Amino acid sequence: MASPQGLAPPTRTLLFLASAVIVVAGLHAAREVLAPLFLATVLVIIVHPLRHPLERRGWPRPAATTVVIAVVYLILLVLVAMLVFAGMQFAGLVQTYVSELQDAIGGLSRWLASLGLDRSAVRTATDALQPSQLLGVATSVSGTVVGVASTLFVVVAYVIFVSVDAARYDEADDRFSSTHGDVLARATAVNIGVRRYFVVSASFGAVVAVIDGLALWALGVPAPAVWAILAFVTNFIPNIGFVIGVVPPALLALVVGGWPLALAVIAVYSAVNVVLQVLVQPKFVADAVNITLTLSFVSVIFWTFVIGPLGAILAVPLTLLARAVLLPGGPDSAWYLWLSGEDPPLRVPPPEPPVVADDAAPEADGTTTG
Repeated sequence: MASPQGLAPPTRTLLFLASAVIVVAGLHAAREVLAPLFLATVLVIIVHPLRHPLERRGWPRPAATTVVIAVVYLILLVLVAMLVFAGMQFAGLVQTYVSELQDAIGGLSRWLASLGLDRSAVRTATDALQPSQLLGVATSVSGTVVGVASTLFVVVAYVIFVSVDAARYDEADDRFSSTHGDVLARATAVNIGVRRYFVVSASFGAVVAVIDGLALWALGVPAPAVWAILAFVTNFIPNIGFVIGVVPPALLALVVGGWPLALAVIAVYSAVNVVLQVLVQPKFVADAVNITLTLSFVSVIFWTFVIGPLGAILAVPLTLLARAVLLPGGPDSAWYLWLSGEDPPLRVPPPEPPVVADDAAPEADGTTTG
């Protein structure tokens, strides 16, 4: 039954959930258009501060915008080159060691079966490691990159439009801070959180990639540069990036050096990646963007389902955006903000009125008692 103030709480909850399902279904249906747009927006947010020192030195706005666009394209080209190189090298390794991979996977299957595991579970686990499956993954990665490159004019348009509009939006604070200050504050907080997140992730990713690459080179694992690139890219996937990054080099180490080399690779990754990626980095990310570890983990699964593989990398920025839109602040949303990891300002209770003693009341009007 509706309350005098509006709908009953259960009804409001059901309406909210129904609306959320419709919005998520729409995002999922438009993922082919939205995913590149989200990527372009995030890259522009990261690079946008470069324009401010240029404009302070007298650069015109179009020139500063051109620098932002050029840096974004440089980042995209570097990422595309890294992924193409890694995909091609990975495909070549799979084709080179195809017979050894089949033998190693057969031995792994027999060992798992000897432990008493269910045959269907063993078959499911080992089928994912078959050379044909691995080659398909490598080919799909390279094909995806080539597909993005073939439609680069769409990404170019996104970056240009977002960069030009971002330069215009710099004036919003001067024009509308008095009337839309809360909205501008939330937008600024999202931009700062996105930059902090990628600075932290890129810093830890570079350290992890260098250490992993050098360790694999010292152990004699083929193509250590490929696995270093994979470690760097998967570092942008919160919590589960380590698992994605360790399986291919460990499997290749099993092929070329047997179980001792495979266990050595796993030990190195556990010592380096688990400590940095799983234990240390999430704490820095949580402090940088004010988001709980649980929410960051769930966001990877959610956004990957909504917009595809790119959602795993953009999970935290998209979660920050969703929180800023759905939880605008104030007493009504303070509880939910706190649950998500942000500490809203505490409400100070009003001061209590002074208490007047009863025995002092008769003296207030100057009378005495006899």
